[in-house]
Amino acid sequence: MSRNEYEYEGWSGYEQGAADRDAARDALARRIATVVAATFLLVGILGFIPGITQDVDLMEFSGHESGAELFGIFEVSVLHNIVHLLFGVVGLALARRADTARAFLIGGGIVYLLLAAYGVAIDHDGDANFIPVNGADNWLHLGLGAGMIALGLLTLPRRRRPVDPAARVRPRRGSAAT
Repeated sequence: MSRNEYEYEGWSGYEQGAADRDAARDALARRIATVVAATFLLVGILGFIPGITQDVDLMEFSGHESGAELFGIFEVSVLHNIVHLLFGVVGLALARRADTARAFLIGGGIVYLLLAAYGVAIDHDGDANFIPVNGADNWLHLGLGAGMIALGLLTLPRRRRPVDPAARVRPRRGSAAT
């Protein structure tokens, strides 16, 4: 067969459309990181609002003595709320680029898994509980950590496989090869 009998498709050396899929994953990573970061900001603000946070008047700067509970479930303190606010601000800054958005999701997820482990390991009535955390916080931190890591990994770009140029050659209809 002569060269004229073949059609040549996309000689970029990589799968067709890989760049489009990567761009979509990049946009998704930025969107997810923005939503997660904005949620942290919202939770940090809600932690100071009476009614949404019960017993705000019992809130301490830090420590397990803080009697305030967000939604009546999660122990909070001024420090705990500030951490959420800072985490949100950092997340919004990192969400501007896809690689740093993924780093925020995966790295932040690891931080929350460590925080869940810390919450399980400490005595909730002891001085080590300076954030403060309770059982509900531990479960939330576990879910947040696993979810953030999963979302970060799901938005990673696909690994591009080099394509053999010979595999890209297709015989034309009606040629001797068909």
